[in-house]
Amino acid sequence: MARLPDAFIDELLARSDIVEVVGSRVPLKRKGKEYEARCPFHDERSPSFYVSPTKQFYHCFGCGAHGTAISFLMNYDRLEFLDAVDELAKRAGMEVPRDPNPRSAQQADDSRDLYAAVEAANRFFIKQLEGSDKARTYLDGRGVDASVRAQFQIGYAPDGYSALKDALGKDERRMKLLERAGLFSRNERGHVYDKFRDRVMFPIFDRRGRVIAFGGRVMAKDDGPKYLNSPETPLFHKGRELYGLWQVRQANQKIERLVVVEGYMDVLSLFQYGVPQAVATLGTATTPDHAELLFRNAPDVYFCFDGDAAGRKAAWKALESVIPRMKDGRQAFFLFLPDGEDPDTIVRKEGADAFNARLAQATPLSQFFFDQLSSDINLATLDGRARLAERAKPLLAQIPDGAFGDLMRQQLGQLTGVGGTSSANANFVPAPPRTPARPPAQGDGAQKRSLVRAAVALLLQQPALAQALDGHHFAGLRQPGVELLIEMLGIIDARPDISTGALIAHFEGRQEQQWLNTLATQTLPGDVDSWRQELQDAVAQLEKQLLLQRLEELQAKARGQGLDDTDKYELRELLKVRATLR
Repeated sequence: MARLPDAFIDELLARSDIVEVVGSRVPLKRKGKEYEARCPFHDERSPSFYVSPTKQFYHCFGCGAHGTAISFLMNYDRLEFLDAVDELAKRAGMEVPRDPNPRSAQQADDSRDLYAAVEAANRFFIKQLEGSDKARTYLDGRGVDASVRAQFQIGYAPDGYSALKDALGKDERRMKLLERAGLFSRNERGHVYDKFRDRVMFPIFDRRGRVIAFGGRVMAKDDGPKYLNSPETPLFHKGRELYGLWQVRQANQKIERLVVVEGYMDVLSLFQYGVPQAVATLGTATTPDHAELLFRNAPDVYFCFDGDAAGRKAAWKALESVIPRMKDGRQAFFLFLPDGEDPDTIVRKEGADAFNARLAQATPLSQFFFDQLSSDINLATLDGRARLAERAKPLLAQIPDGAFGDLMRQQLGQLTGVGGTSSANANFVPAPPRTPARPPAQGDGAQKRSLVRAAVALLLQQPALAQALDGHHFAGLRQPGVELLIEMLGIIDARPDISTGALIAHFEGRQEQQWLNTLATQTLPGDVDSWRQELQDAVAQLEKQLLLQRLEELQAKARGQGLDDTDKYELRELLKVRATLR
């Protein structure tokens, strides 16, 4: 599918009642012009979650969750973007535009055929497990009961080089599909044979419950690599998928936490013994895509590793992927197991309660971060503290703006005496306009910035006010936030009916999003007429400031290198205009 047109997304959001979408999943209570509830994304005793029907926007003052009907479905129902769009479109009776390109249509057909081929292979492996005493005896010996086998659709790939090929590769097209799906290998002479042979098979599901790949485990130590995973295919990218996530979603109405382990058997054992929140990376270190996927599904993530050097190295790789995604409300922990133990053995010996007790004592990310960075440093020396600051600052700079980042920098300051870098946007944190904009005193930067804040706040909450402007001419004004304001005006000009929620969605993932989110939750004093006048006054003052800025530039040039004829003409005209403004 091609990128969906902005006009379609705007129309979809305009025809979707966010109160109805949220209210069908969360009990809402009317409060004035808005609706409130206890936040569905974090635990709280009193309501701090608000939904605005006029702005088509939701926001939690507790954890900061916010967005449109689309982002609510993505976060609450844990849907991908296109799946959330499909869900809303069905409710609104709209047809999602499809790419008319014949090549794209062919690619979509190929994907459906690939999914079908992989699913056929999965059914074959499940059927083969029913007839294999060897594989069933192995699973019995590992304590994997029948319910877990069914839940995870465990199968068996028979010994020999052509069992799957003979069963499913009846025609050339099917053979090519199975090879593209990573189920066949090809030797130097071009001979095609089954990739998985004499292995217990663990199907890997995507976030929509479709089988996309497999992991195969040997049943004897000397039978080759312990685990063999599907290669990268058009359906499967191991750095973006988590084994067991589909089953976690099915087993938990609300996912409070995720426990990241290393092996398939670890996931199965934790599920069987009462910890149905386990997932595993697929033979790779935790990637940034993994981290984003983990936090999209749960606020708390526990990484469970061996306590040896290799385990701590893996934990540090996970931390590096997680730390840029540590928004407020998210938590990460690290549990290091005793030598010779893994989650499979621990939970079988001790049970779920003991394993949960271990999780409760897991090391918070903040502690692991500073402990690991300072493990070879003498903090009693000035040089040691300087080295810790040097190591920590680049990582701390990746933490999103918020309380967690502030506290981490504060901790660095306490350990070293060197503070961390504050928010890059500290000079332009929007605030709601309180009084009509007035011409600022020349050189008063604080007052100048308030004009931009006022205009941004007004346009954000009432985009239709832009229609009252007879153009705007302050591009090039060197003030914080001017480029943002001009960009907003451009978006509204192109999409006059855009809502607050849709306007914020345009800035998804950008630094400015947090500013806009803050403004969207505030109440503007006055009425539409006063807001319209305030916006017109603010834009007029910004245009005047641009004129004064250009006058200062020309006057400085006159004192220095001198003016040419064009500059002199421009200076005279600007002086005339300024005289009319006094």
